[in-house]
Amino acid sequence: MPNGPLSLPARLYLLAWDTTKGRLTGSTHLHHLVRAGALTELAQRGLLFDDDGIVTPVDADSRTGDVVLDGLLELVSESLPRGWKQWVTCRARVTLDAVRAQLAAEGYLRAQRKRVFGIFPSVEYELDRVPVVDALRADAREVLEGPVPVADVGDREAALVALATAAELRTFASSKERRLHRVRIDQLTERGGAAAPALRKVIQDVRTAVVVAATTAASTTAATTATTST
Repeated sequence: MPNGPLSLPARLYLLAWDTTKGRLTGSTHLHHLVRAGALTELAQRGLLFDDDGIVTPVDADSRTGDVVLDGLLELVSESLPRGWKQWVTCRARVTLDAVRAQLAAEGYLRAQRKRVFGIFPSVEYELDRVPVVDALRADAREVLEGPVPVADVGDREAALVALATAAELRTFASSKERRLHRVRIDQLTERGGAAAPALRKVIQDVRTAVVVAATTAASTTAATTATTST
């Protein structure tokens, strides 16, 4: 599979690209989705656990070899205690920036350095591996629609679909499709935390935080549009 080595946060970021238009969607809450993916993968790997609702590293010196995941592990270790929902939003752009830099370094993205107003340095990214993203989306769509039984879906693949649908990524599934597959999405959410009852709670908490972030972002956009039009 072309997307095998990619981490869960990297895969979620790439799923947000509209490959036909060459642009990102869901950008107002994409950083929350990417952070949720990183938290989920670290929990699934057993490197973060739930201690009475608090996100806790198993070992302050644990490392995955992935710069994005290790960066989040270090951040959690050095910060004040927080719950899963808080960590989905707390300094989430740090994880998003790390994912972009990682994907650019690995050739998935092309970084374009510019200056805003001719003064302030800025970096814009373009998608460089469209076929890989299309294959990633096709694989995830198979998980969403079947025919593979939920019990045979891998934990990380199940979490990918659960989080992408929670974030309402239009590049992955329309609102009609999310309603159509609602039962399977709920089952995949459970599957994402199948390793242990505590992990199922973690996945549910993280997914709930993504739903809240997406809803808040949509409300803010609607309010801004209404204000602009009056």
